[in-house]
Amino acid sequence: MRTLLLSVYLVIWAVPGYSQTSTLPAPGFHHLHLNSVDPEMAIDFYTRQFPSAAKGTFAGQPALQVRKVWVLFTKVSKPPAIEPQTAYWHFGWNVQDTRKNLEAYRQRKDVHLRPLYTGDGDNTVFVSSDTWPGAAGTLGRTLPQIAEAKAKGIQPTRVGGFAYMNGPDRALVEYAGNYPVERFNHVHMYQEDPLCAQLWYQKHLQAAPREGAPLAPDVTETHCKVPAADKGWPGLEREGLSRVPAAGVLFDDVAMNWYVNPGAQPLAPTRGHLADHVGLSVANLDAWMAKLRKEGVKFLGKPYKLGDSRAIMIQGPSREAIELVEIH
Repeated sequence: MRTLLLSVYLVIWAVPGYSQTSTLPAPGFHHLHLNSVDPEMAIDFYTRQFPSAAKGTFAGQPALQVRKVWVLFTKVSKPPAIEPQTAYWHFGWNVQDTRKNLEAYRQRKDVHLRPLYTGDGDNTVFVSSDTWPGAAGTLGRTLPQIAEAKAKGIQPTRVGGFAYMNGPDRALVEYAGNYPVERFNHVHMYQEDPLCAQLWYQKHLQAAPREGAPLAPDVTETHCKVPAADKGWPGLEREGLSRVPAAGVLFDDVAMNWYVNPGAQPLAPTRGHLADHVGLSVANLDAWMAKLRKEGVKFLGKPYKLGDSRAIMIQGPSREAIELVEIH
């Protein structure tokens, strides 16, 4: 046991920005919280599309449960805002066979699939594996990389890939494969400065870097701003998407990934929008509040009851609301 605890300590100590004096374990991913005009209908939709999801109850309210992850809902009287853009962009599932899912969704009248522009004029596909594979370690290709793919005769893989649908309340939902088990696996975000945001999450919330994305040693709080690179495809918008710089963190096995803010205006606060906040589970809320206050993190109110537990709301680096929920 002493060897195991020492190993855990050494792993945490090695995370950039981690305070060596802190003994608090990293939070777990608890929930994504959505505003919805009809939570019951939304829950029914997600359980139909993703068999790993089941209807449940949390804090006395209907909820969606996907293994250890919850999607919680607040009922609202009018469609929740999706503009201006906030830090929360979309959320998604890993599935066992993206193309099999796509064919099933094509047959369902309640599913609206979202086309992906390929960067070749107005051409679109419904799954990324039907266009050129990504280049330079990203999920897409810039115009020069597309020209290279054409010149070399690079072909689509037609296997796996990522795809999108519209969910209830105008939610954007991604499904991607091919994976051994279907599960809720990510919340995809925008950040004003992705690398700075990763430092913030590692320092204040002790998050682990997302798989394959450790920060370079020269990335510090004073040297973390990187301008957006050329846009690439496939993308939901005809003009493409900037995928560099990219960053992100893990809480349990749920990734919070991010690209740079695609708009000219700062990202708006998330409260009251479709994706209102994410929730992270902690064992000792008082200790976490003391830690975050000492570090100057912004609180969005006082502690409050959440079912049989307590919670507090804080603000992330791009004005995203994050709820810390005390779970024993």
